[in-house]
Amino acid sequence: MLPIADEAVGHDPSARALAESRQIAAPGANYVLRNPLADRTAAGLPDAVCRGFHASLPGFAATPVREALATAEALGVAKVLVKDESDRLGLPSFKILGAAWAVCRELAERWRLGDAAGLRFDDLVRAAVDHPGLTLVAPTDGNHGRAVAHMASLLGLPAVVLMPAGTAQDRIDAIAAEGAEVRVTEFGYDDTVRMAAAMADDTHAVISDTSWPEYTRAPQDVIDGYATVVGEVTDLIAAGALPEPDVVAAQIGVGGFAAAVARGFAHRPGRLMVGVEPLDAACVTASVAVGRIISLPGEQRSAMAGLNCGTPSDIAWPDISTGFDAFSVIDDASAEQAMRLLAEDGIAAGESGAAGLAGLLGNRGDLGLTSSDTVLVFLTEGPTDARNYRRVVGGMEE
Repeated sequence: MLPIADEAVGHDPSARALAESRQIAAPGANYVLRNPLADRTAAGLPDAVCRGFHASLPGFAATPVREALATAEALGVAKVLVKDESDRLGLPSFKILGAAWAVCRELAERWRLGDAAGLRFDDLVRAAVDHPGLTLVAPTDGNHGRAVAHMASLLGLPAVVLMPAGTAQDRIDAIAAEGAEVRVTEFGYDDTVRMAAAMADDTHAVISDTSWPEYTRAPQDVIDGYATVVGEVTDLIAAGALPEPDVVAAQIGVGGFAAAVARGFAHRPGRLMVGVEPLDAACVTASVAVGRIISLPGEQRSAMAGLNCGTPSDIAWPDISTGFDAFSVIDDASAEQAMRLLAEDGIAAGESGAAGLAGLLGNRGDLGLTSSDTVLVFLTEGPTDARNYRRVVGGMEE
C-alpha cells in the first residue's frame, strides 16, 4: 500500500475519502487508481517552439515508431506502437531534447541573446566562446544529467552532475565520459536535487527537470522540449502513416515527460490515458489520491531508476493530475517482462524505458484493454545498465 502518512492527508475529509477509496490490491501488488481528478480538457497544449532549435542540433533526425507484434499478442491488443527513443542524437534517451531546450533558454537569458525561439545551435556555440566561466549543473538519476553533460561538452562548457546514492556504475561512467564532473551523493533523488539547487549562482546554471519554489523556468523548458517527441508521433498520425491510438501510456518520474504526453494526447480522441509509476516511487499516484502534491517518505529503490522520484514536479502537476484517466502502479518484475517482450520484437529497452508498456502488462485486466485496441507506448531509454540488461534479457556484450 502507498506510504501516505496521516500528516500528508491532514484533516481534509475529502482528501481522506480519496485516500480510502483507492483501488489498491494487497500490499506489494500491482494496482490501478482511477484518477478522481481527471479532466482531460484541463490539460495544457504542446508548445512546439523548440522544434526549430532541435532541428539545428548536430545529427538531428526524428526517431522511429515501431510496431511490436509479439508484444501486441502478449498484451492481447490489435497493435502496439513503440516510439523508440533509445537513440536520440547519439544518446540512449529522449532526455537530450528537454535538456537542450532548457540550456538554450538559460543561455539566451543569461547572455542576452534574444528570443530563444530564433536561436540555432551554432548561435550558442559562438556565444559560449564569448562567455567563459559558466558551469552547467544538473541533479539526475541518469539520463537527464547525461544530456546536460552532453550539451555542455558540445558547447565547450564545464558541467557538474549530482547523482543519488546507489546509482549504477554504468550510468555514472556514461556521464563522466561526456567530460562532466560526477558527484555521487549520500542521499536519495529528492535530497540530491536540493543539493544541486544550492549551487546556483552567477557562475553555475542549474538545469533541473524538476521544480521547487522560485525555480520553475528550466523544468518548464524541459517539458516544452519534449514536445518534439510527441509532435513526431502526431505528425505521422496527421499524415495517415499511423492510426490514432486508443490507449496511450507514459511513465512518470517527476512528471515532465508525462506532462508533455498529456499535453499532446489528452485532447485527442483516444479513450484511455494511462500514467505509469513503480510501486516504490508512486509519488504522483499518491498525490492524486489525496488531491494535492505530497512527498513519499524514505528513498525510492526501484530498478526503474529514472522513475525513482519521491515528489512530483509543481510545474508538471496540472497536466499529469488532470490529463490521465488512470494510474498503473507496477513492480520491477513487470518492467522486466516488458523488456523481454520488446527484445522479442527486436527492441532493446532499459528498465525505465520499458515502464510504459510494463504499466499495461502489469494491470491489463484492471485497465480493460481489448483485442481491438491500438496502443501507443514510449520507449524512453535504451539499456543504460548493461549488467542488469544481461541479467533480465541476455545478449548484451560487456
